[in-house]
Amino acid sequence: RGWGTVGDQFDNLEKHTQWGIEYVEKYTKFVKERSEIETSYAKQIRNLSKKYQPKKNSREEDESKYTFCRAFLTSLNELNDYAGQHEVIAENLTSQIITDLSRFLQDLKAERKSHFHDGRKAQQHIESSWKQLESCKRKFERDCKEADRAQQYFERMDADINVTKADVEKARQHAQSRQQMAADSKSDYSSYLQKFNQDQSEHYFTIIPNIFQKLQDMEEKRIDRIGVCMKTFAEVDRQVLPIVGKCLDGMTKAAESIDSKTDSKQVVESFKSGFEPPGDVEFEDYGQAMKRTVSNTSLTSSREAKDKPVGKSKVKLWPFKNKNKGSGPEDFNMDQRDALTKMKDVYVKNPQMGDPTSVDPRLYEIAQSIEKLQFEAQKFEGWLAEVEERMPSKSDTNRRSGLFETQNNAPASNNAPASNNCAQDRESSPDGSYTEEQNTESQVKASGNPALPTSSTPEFDDEFDDEETLPTIGTCKALAPFAVAEGELLYVIEEDKGDGWTRVRRNEDEEGYVPSSYVEVFLEANAKGAMTYI
Repeated sequence: RGWGTVGDQFDNLEKHTQWGIEYVEKYTKFVKERSEIETSYAKQIRNLSKKYQPKKNSREEDESKYTFCRAFLTSLNELNDYAGQHEVIAENLTSQIITDLSRFLQDLKAERKSHFHDGRKAQQHIESSWKQLESCKRKFERDCKEADRAQQYFERMDADINVTKADVEKARQHAQSRQQMAADSKSDYSSYLQKFNQDQSEHYFTIIPNIFQKLQDMEEKRIDRIGVCMKTFAEVDRQVLPIVGKCLDGMTKAAESIDSKTDSKQVVESFKSGFEPPGDVEFEDYGQAMKRTVSNTSLTSSREAKDKPVGKSKVKLWPFKNKNKGSGPEDFNMDQRDALTKMKDVYVKNPQMGDPTSVDPRLYEIAQSIEKLQFEAQKFEGWLAEVEERMPSKSDTNRRSGLFETQNNAPASNNAPASNNCAQDRESSPDGSYTEEQNTESQVKASGNPALPTSSTPEFDDEFDDEETLPTIGTCKALAPFAVAEGELLYVIEEDKGDGWTRVRRNEDEEGYVPSSYVEVFLEANAKGAMTYI
């Protein structure tokens, strides 16, 4: 049944349609708030992704070497695209629902206003017709009563013999006039009554039903539009699901690309230094004041020449050793520190020659060694002061000194061992040890190669002592004057292990290490005994 059957519920229909419009406004507000939430969420997601992106000129740039860092960066990028899809949702909600419903509401309100205006106009018309009908009815009733009174008056006058004919005639004409007026009123009332009945019938069976039918169509259209918008509301989300799925798939794929083995190996590649672990620290006996066992890192224990014949000791070719300074391990470490610092500066200015950070571990190790040697020097100075206090008187010292000089000035024809000829170059120490540093340096100077320094540091001596002479596997040419002369040709006996040093031999007695970036290496194709390090 249509709304035309509820013609007497005009006010209720007006209230219902108004509630329907308010409900559309309510749903529009709901979609608008959802759109604002999506926009805010997308903005927060984008800010979150941007916040955790690697910063330029920072350590985070090195994180790209690790698979889990690259996976996280990929997830951040996918999350940024994911936020973009929520922005698409907000845009589609606005364009496909909010904007459309806003225009629809305006048209709906205008249509509803027009229909109810027509209904009120028809209602007013029927009410006005009813009032006119009532007016005609009352006039007809009033004229009928006047005609009856005029007729009764005429009849009394006509029956009275004392009344003149003129008065009777006058009363008769008045009664006829009133009857005519009553007849006219009756005719008007009848005519208007017929017209009112027609208007009323048209009002309740045609005009009002048509208006209500239009309101019904309007209400159904409103309901259908809400249904379409609700469907669009779901479709807007469904449209971005494929791209959202791709974003999530990208995150999953990035997570699956993480390789713990590769990352752990990368740690080794990043922090490997190429330096061997230090040896065991020897026990130092401080129980006796004059008989002390010194460590291999002390100033006096670094001299091992006393245990080897001078003629068979192999001259070492240690880089960056400045023989114009003191010959102790502390001086050597300080020279080596200066040389490594210079090499690091060269690497900084010329990155293709090497990595500057590869020198840092060795610099730190040398700094620790210098600090330890300085501490031991102070300790030995204290021992020396103790020994000097216990030394015999000056006269006894002069007597022994004279005897020592007499022995040293004896001719070489006394058939004394060759090692005793170097006694005058030995230096005494509090524990009775001695060094042959000066004698060794004299031999290097005599060889005509002042650019090649030597060292008796235990750290390097242990590597060369008591080992066989290694075969050469190629040659190298010095590219810069750094411990060796520029252009000098050396023999390669051991390749670079990855720590930036190449082991070379100048002649049969001089071996050592030189910076790999300062020489040009030419390896022999079929070198025997070549040592390869990965």
